[in-house]
Amino acid sequence: MPPRTTTAVVATLLAVAMVLASANSAMAVKPTKDLQAKIDAHLARYPGGTQISDTEVAYAGGTFVITFAAPEVSVNGVADCPSGWFCFYEHTNFGYPRGKLSSCGWQDLAWWGWHDRTEAVHFNQSGGSVVFISHVGPPDHSYDYGLFSVSTGRRTISDVYPYRNMADHVYRYC
Repeated sequence: MPPRTTTAVVATLLAVAMVLASANSAMAVKPTKDLQAKIDAHLARYPGGTQISDTEVAYAGGTFVITFAAPEVSVNGVADCPSGWFCFYEHTNFGYPRGKLSSCGWQDLAWWGWHDRTEAVHFNQSGGSVVFISHVGPPDHSYDYGLFSVSTGRRTISDVYPYRNMADHVYRYC
């Protein structure tokens, strides 16, 4: 292929990718009875949250948000954490449901029913880092230990193996 043709093809592909990425954030999921049943079951098991959309539940005044289904237009295997948040996904390769936080300091993922269910992570903040922590031993957390971390130097982990479904807490260094 001549250089101009190659450049045109690459430019077109990049433009399509950008359109899909922006559409991803704008497209909603069609609500289904099955999806609503999952949300209702989660709220029954972990009270204190508020359903804020067809697919999302917020806790602690919006500090923690669970998105139960990916937008209709999404690219499988691509991290899609909104700017200003750090996200953790229930399935590898950024598969939904997705939890997201932005607060600094120590937080117990069990408060919102997200303990032992992280398989992929995305750090989409301008600074700091987050350590994902496993809780073991007595209730005082004296034997807790860090599993893995994300930061501006390593923003995504598509599979946290061998630490899948082990994170109970997070600590965000701001």
